[in-house]
Amino acid sequence: MTKKATGQATQQAVKTYAALLRGINVGGNKKVPMAELRAVLEGLGHDGVQTYLQSGNAVFSTAAADPVALARGLEAAVEAHFGFRVPCLVVDGAYLRAVVDACPFPAAELEGRQLHAVFFSEQPGAERFAALDEAAYLPEEYRLGDRVLYLYAPDGLGRSKLGEALARPAVVKGIDVTSRNWNTVVKLVELTGA
Repeated sequence: MTKKATGQATQQAVKTYAALLRGINVGGNKKVPMAELRAVLEGLGHDGVQTYLQSGNAVFSTAAADPVALARGLEAAVEAHFGFRVPCLVVDGAYLRAVVDACPFPAAELEGRQLHAVFFSEQPGAERFAALDEAAYLPEEYRLGDRVLYLYAPDGLGRSKLGEALARPAVVKGIDVTSRNWNTVVKLVELTGA
């Protein structure tokens, strides 16, 4: 094998990821300025860093291939820089595109605030939701997907009784969870180039 061929074989493909930080810049708590978050991500060696809104959405490119390791690295870097821990999920653009494509609700007919994607660090079992009386929450509805829960809340997440029930510790115990409205999910698909 030539030197050039060896170098190409060891080169890893660069992927674009979205980092979803949970619970920052809400009600004056856990302040994370986006310029500083971009600097933290760049300090980890990531390229093409962008942020979207103030609610903890970042996009970056890297040759690293393990989203869980990327999330743990970002959590540690945020804690070192800001002095508090922030749960973080890292997903690639292809996964976000699959989430959009698999949406069981008519997303194009709804306002972005009416539809949410609740992302999980690992797939929750359907038994976690067995105690929920879905009929009691109508017209709100949810559907479980691949490490995501689609939540239709016609009056928005802030007024959602179903969203509140789904956030109970018994449902999400041991799993990192963060939600985004549909407009944000679509924008992250665009930013990741998926």
